[in-house]
Amino acid sequence: MRWMHLRLEAPMASFGGEAIDNRGVIRNFPAQSMVTGLFANALGWTRWMRSEHQRLQDRILFGAVHDANPDTLRATDYQTAKLRKADRGWSTWGGPLGRAGGANTYVGAHQRWREYHSDLRMSLVVRLMPMVEDPTADTLAAAMQRPARPLFIGRKPCLPTVMMFRGWVDGPDIVTVLRDVAPSGVLCEALWLGAEGADDSDLTTPITDERNWISGLHGGARLVCRGRLEGTGTQR
Repeated sequence: MRWMHLRLEAPMASFGGEAIDNRGVIRNFPAQSMVTGLFANALGWTRWMRSEHQRLQDRILFGAVHDANPDTLRATDYQTAKLRKADRGWSTWGGPLGRAGGANTYVGAHQRWREYHSDLRMSLVVRLMPMVEDPTADTLAAAMQRPARPLFIGRKPCLPTVMMFRGWVDGPDIVTVLRDVAPSGVLCEALWLGAEGADDSDLTTPITDERNWISGLHGGARLVCRGRLEGTGTQR
């Protein structure tokens, strides 16, 4: 089986988890929805192409492996904004954000905490099923090499430092391919499809990392395996 090899390296990256109030937390691995958005951005799709996003997400099969322990490389950015009188801030719920008590009151700065992965070094292996449907894996590979728009890893400030597309990797299963793209002789934390290689995992669990692109809401669970794989480095 042929897999696309993507390399994610950046001084700061963010694999967003469930945001609670003003705290933007991260997970150790990218979400199915984030990988979908990465490809869609490279293709130049707009947010209004909802059915195209949904179909692409449904077709993506991927696994990910870190070069180092992701729990030891984290940073939290503390952000504040003072809104004066009629100032308005951007929000995600469809309307401008203003002062809580009106234009003539000020009850304190708007505070935000945003987590990031520091010095991210990770490999992704990706397939599309079915393979013959548009966009094909070859179309995505071409877009990742000459993207229609700048690419980022999670939040927009998280710019990659290397070319993401690294070519193609062949292997009988996803666990073998992940070992091939991981550093030789190193035990690396990995995540892969729950339907494959359960014997190599420490944990098989459902996660919620998909998006309903039609409604714009996150939801839907899929089964994944997590474990530590010893890399062979044959495809790095």
